[in-house]
Formats: sequence, C-alpha cells, structure tokens
Amino acid sequence: MKTSEFLSLLKQHQDKSLLFEYAPEQFVGANYHITEVKNITIDTVDCGANTDFWKETIVQLWESPKEKDKTGFMSAYKALGILNKVDRIKPMVQDAEIKFEYGNPEFHTAQLFVDDYTLDNKTLILKLSVEKTDCKAKETCGVVAEDLAEEKACCTPGSGCC
Repeated sequence: MKTSEFLSLLKQHQDKSLLFEYAPEQFVGANYHITEVKNITIDTVDCGANTDFWKETIVQLWESPKEKDKTGFMSAYKALGILNKVDRIKPMVQDAEIKFEYGNPEFHTAQLFVDDYTLDNKTLILKLSVEKTDCKAKETCGVVAEDLAEEKACCTPGSGCC
C-alpha cells in the first residue's frame, strides 16, 4: 500500500478505530502510540550486481506499558492528524510504500507491509505481513524454479531436513 492510499483510507474512515493485525488474530494493543515516522531511501546492489533505488515510509508503533489496560483504540482521525503534522514538518513521499515497524515480547520487531484491510461499522483493521527475503537475481545466480520447489518441499513441517 502506498503512503497516499493509507492517508486516503484514514481520511475516508475517520470515525473508525484503527487496529493493526500483525499476525492472524494477533493485534497491536489498544495502548499503541505512533512514535516515529521515517522517510527511508533504499539504494541497493543485489547479488547479481544489479542496482535499485526506492523510497518507503515506515511508521513505528509502540505499546505504552503505562497504558496496558487501555481498551479504546486510536481513531483513524487521530492517526491522520499525527501523520498530517509529520507531513508538514518532513513531507512524506506519497507514492512510497508504507510499512509499519512493530514488535512485542512474543513477536520479533519487524517492518511489516500492508497485506490487506477490513472495515466494519466501528473499525478499520490493517492486516500486516512480514516480507520474506528473496534472491533478486535468480537467473544470474542460477536459481531455477525446481530449486525453489525442492527448497519449499524440504522445509515443510515433518520433512526432517530443517
């Protein structure tokens, strides 16, 4: 999801509570705060010596231990207000991918991308996912589809190889 799409979604649903599902049926606590917004520039060279360049917006979510019993989630209106203020100070790249940085004692800190979202009368739920690492130069490195299928089959639960 692009930064502009996320901001538009918040604007359209300002009356809803904003929830983040970081794993199936696992939600960032209602005590979360938006603690940092990062404008990131990635400038890379992959294993095949190919260069690439892109930008991302990273929104950091943090659960306040002082508010761990809080049950009311931040509204999309409040989140939009925070992000609009950030944008006035350090403009966000609107066509950059937006990701959310989050972790808790049961879940490793990770940058999560928006996989999907759901709406009901009261909530806007962003479904977040971890992006897997990948070889970006498969042809150069000699990685073929059969290798990937074998790797996947090898690492299935009960296969005994992992």
